[in-house]
Amino acid sequence: MGRLDDKVAFITGVARGQGRTHAVRLAREGARIIGIDLAGPLPGAVPYDSATPGDLEQTRRLVEAEGGKAHLAQGDVRDLDALKSVVEEGVSQFGGLDVIVANAGICVPETWNEITPKSFADVLDINVTGVWNTVMAGADHLIARGGGSVILTSSAAGVKMQPFMVHYTTSKHALVGMARAFAAELGNHNIRVNTIHPGGVNTPMGSGSMQQRLEETFAANPRLAGMGMTFLNQFVAEPEEVSNVVAFLASDESTFITASRISIDGGATVF
Repeated sequence: MGRLDDKVAFITGVARGQGRTHAVRLAREGARIIGIDLAGPLPGAVPYDSATPGDLEQTRRLVEAEGGKAHLAQGDVRDLDALKSVVEEGVSQFGGLDVIVANAGICVPETWNEITPKSFADVLDINVTGVWNTVMAGADHLIARGGGSVILTSSAAGVKMQPFMVHYTTSKHALVGMARAFAAELGNHNIRVNTIHPGGVNTPMGSGSMQQRLEETFAANPRLAGMGMTFLNQFVAEPEEVSNVVAFLASDESTFITASRISIDGGATVF
């Protein structure tokens, strides 16, 4: 028996990285998975490699290898109608929805005076409006189910801040307020809403020229380069370590936890 038997979870950014490991972990616990991912070119300022349709298909295979079922589709979290369509299809297939994991987001290292109106808008549109769209696409289905769990992926940047990412830091702080506001209103429907706050995570977000861009921005003010230091001897999390927390929040073990911030950063935001 799994902790999530008979539950259905909707996960964004599901093609790889944390989204993929969330899908695999929740499937291992018995959940059926509805998922969406752009699986295509990201905005031009993003320095790491984009996910592909092949990545999305690999997630499907991994979910099925756990004995799970998945309804996965390409789509953009900025498109509310597309999200609603995917969720409706999944709910029709699986019979309902119990969990929303708003995981999709982008991260762009840029000093304050490198940020353009376009890159600022792209980050806010995906990381904030895209999360709002995700909740709006699924909340009515949780209400119809009699309750559920909504998990918003913020960041260590939403607890303290992330140097040289004004737009990213802004977006991740916004999710804390969004979660608290949704928690207040959706609590009447037995829906709990929480944010998780990973620090560095070992995912494809570190690919492409991401490391180079981080080094270039840190050079603008080296004093800020140590802000991500952990208390532990492990500097970054493995995505499965984040998925462990997602599985807990998705399960009935967390039924009295809402409007909470849960850090998964090795203590970096306290340092």
